[in-house]
Amino acid sequence: MSVDQIMKAECLEESFMPELGPVKKGKVRDIYFTGDNVLMVATDRVSAFDHNIPNLIPYKGMLLNKLAEHAFKKTEDIVPNALVASPDPNVVIQRKLTNLGIECIVRGYMWGSMAVAYEKGSREICGIKLDDGLLRYQKLAEPLFTPTTKAEHGPDENMTYDEIVAKIGAEKAAKVKEISIKLYQRGVEVAAAANPPLMFIDTKYEFGEDADGKIYLIDEANTPDSSRMCEVSEWEAKFPKIQELAKDFKNVSELLAKHTEYKIVEFSKQYVRDVLLEAGFKPGKAVPKLTEEQVVECTKRYIKVYESITHESFNYPSFSVPATTRLVNNLKTAGIIKGYCAMIFAGSNSDLGHMEKLAKALDEWGIPSKKRICSAHKQALKLDAAVQLYNTSIEPIVIIGCAGGTDALSGTASWSSFFPIISCPPDGRNESCLLNPPGSSNSYCLRPDNVAKHVAQIFSIHSKDLQKRLMENCISKVAALEAADAEQW
Repeated sequence: MSVDQIMKAECLEESFMPELGPVKKGKVRDIYFTGDNVLMVATDRVSAFDHNIPNLIPYKGMLLNKLAEHAFKKTEDIVPNALVASPDPNVVIQRKLTNLGIECIVRGYMWGSMAVAYEKGSREICGIKLDDGLLRYQKLAEPLFTPTTKAEHGPDENMTYDEIVAKIGAEKAAKVKEISIKLYQRGVEVAAAANPPLMFIDTKYEFGEDADGKIYLIDEANTPDSSRMCEVSEWEAKFPKIQELAKDFKNVSELLAKHTEYKIVEFSKQYVRDVLLEAGFKPGKAVPKLTEEQVVECTKRYIKVYESITHESFNYPSFSVPATTRLVNNLKTAGIIKGYCAMIFAGSNSDLGHMEKLAKALDEWGIPSKKRICSAHKQALKLDAAVQLYNTSIEPIVIIGCAGGTDALSGTASWSSFFPIISCPPDGRNESCLLNPPGSSNSYCLRPDNVAKHVAQIFSIHSKDLQKRLMENCISKVAALEAADAEQW
């Protein structure tokens, strides 16, 4: 595939679907907790050093999902996984489990952060003693289990095995360690059978448990975002040279600074990290934008890993609609969403009764709704932030203002909303929402049932079912009138 074709590919940056409820937005994935499942959208965003990069990487999200699904199938005999379905190339649905809260890292080589600490003099990682005389890129005598915390914010911290025992208990800690090592060893076998053969350097796993305490592999597995890999031929050609030259340098990093030709090309996020470092990036500073060539190189590396490991060609998708439209349509087809949603905004918790009436009226039309409480007078900044959030929705929405007294909510929201605003005050004929200043474009419906029909009309362009119901509603009303007239006549 040409550079031009990759750069013109349709990327997925956002996936906010209010119908699914609050989104837990990660650096790369958007996560929704829906009933008994977790719906995860792998976007084409990329991060490094806990910072998001200003670029999107074409096909990244779908390639990660494909690789993770392949790894799940290859490891089912070791541990069950949480995978339920994949209704879209960028989406996986997994069982909702209790996350053990540990990043289970297994290392087979002196690489990454361990190599950095080792070259600075550390001879211990996660409570494990390390021998003197090891070199960066060197294969370890045996795989090391080096777990870390799973931090919501900021970097993860190394944990000792004793700390794991204290957190989840001795029996569970032993089981998780055993499973992690077995999964890594399977990853080594699969990588060695790749074409060309790959070296599986290190990786990360996460586990969850169900109500009975049964452990499952969750999240992702053996992808370039959770692992390091390189071609076996690359390591075999360069590491002997590094061993030969290392005696003349303080450490391998110093050697590589002079002999860049011996730096081993990885299939991992390290490429992006190196690009940023070469551009002078430091955490806390503005993140440089990748060049077109660097974006293409990222995509090519993801594709190469996929094709090498699965022994399948990556069929470049040629979608006729934007990625966001395709995503919504696929989730609609799978029956996961309707593809539209009404947001009921109230100005006070005293309006809850009226909100319920609106929700019930919408439900009679089969229209999903969500409720928010936010005062335009007392929480102006929160209201603006909420409107800006819903402006990013990839499915159509309508906001229904449900505020009594002086209704500033509808007018304020309609000023900056991309989507229609309907006022339906809880205190009857409140005409304050009709007196909003120029630029406020809210409409007004007094009755909740009229609001619901108005919303159905707005969404009908996206739903044949709503079109049918609207037509049937008109026909039945007219038929009832004609029948009543016939009785009187």
